Amino acid sequence: MRRYTLRQLDTFLEVVRTGSVSGAAEKLHVTQPAVSMQLRQLEDAFGVPLLEVVGRRVRLTEAGRDVEQCAAAAVARLKELDDSLAGHRGLKKGKVDLAVVSTAKYFMPMLLVRFRNMYPDIAISLQIHNRESMMKLLGRNEVDLIIMGRVPDTMDCASAEFVTNPMGVVCAPNHPLSRRRGADFSVLQGQDFVVREQGSGTRSTMETLFAEHGVKANIVMEMPSNETIKQAVMAGMGMSFLSLRTVRHELAAGHLVLLDIVGLPIIRHWFVTHLSAKRLSPAAEALKHFLIEEGGPLVKAWA
Repeated sequence: MRRYTLRQLDTFLEVVRTGSVSGAAEKLHVTQPAVSMQLRQLEDAFGVPLLEVVGRRVRLTEAGRDVEQCAAAAVARLKELDDSLAGHRGLKKGKVDLAVVSTAKYFMPMLLVRFRNMYPDIAISLQIHNRESMMKLLGRNEVDLIIMGRVPDTMDCASAEFVTNPMGVVCAPNHPLSRRRGADFSVLQGQDFVVREQGSGTRSTMETLFAEHGVKANIVMEMPSNETIKQAVMAGMGMSFLSLRTVRHELAAGHLVLLDIVGLPIIRHWFVTHLSAKRLSPAAEALKHFLIEEGGPLVKAWA
């Protein structure tokens, strides 16, 4: 007989996602002791430890990894049940679990505000990750919709592009190349670059582009945050390859300069994506339709 609850599984999965009891407590709007109690009861029900503390973070045990995989699948199926029943009722309300790559966080809040004005009864749960983490969420069917820059070719997904993603090389205003016009791509050979971490879609696009031109950059530092990268570039640490939608304010203010290089910026796209087999709720369908039909013009006017 099952001796654990859905609430315990939800709490466990949130601890895994955030990497800490305190992070899960904040996301779930409960106290840390309440989270610890749910974890303790779940471990008592299974009779084995599921998590171990390493410094200030928690790490899955071998048994914990098995539970995470099964629990994520079970919770996703129950979410599909809720969505299916909402579909029978034909209601434009409910909750949408949305995940976006970190470069899209600069315009997604604006889009969600517009969407909420149209559908005030639809709640949005937003997660922000790099591409590598997104692929895991998608594979485990843990979210309804994902905003990402490249459609996975290893999964059966339904995807639609909804806005352009121009990408280029930026530097500090006093950089020696900042005033060059129509420069060849080869001028980037050996230049110092501050880049996103491995697993980032921006990093992957940069590596592919530079390889196509036979150019090798000198990577002086990796950072997981666009904001930190921008500060490093402005301080003169090196150049960076970024989505131009993430630097609009800095370019407009003259704190950063877009290098004038033949072939740049390149134009990529953001896609709204979900597993093809996933049955979207009316709420998720409404958000998907809104992004496809109205997202592009709104983002172009915004950023």
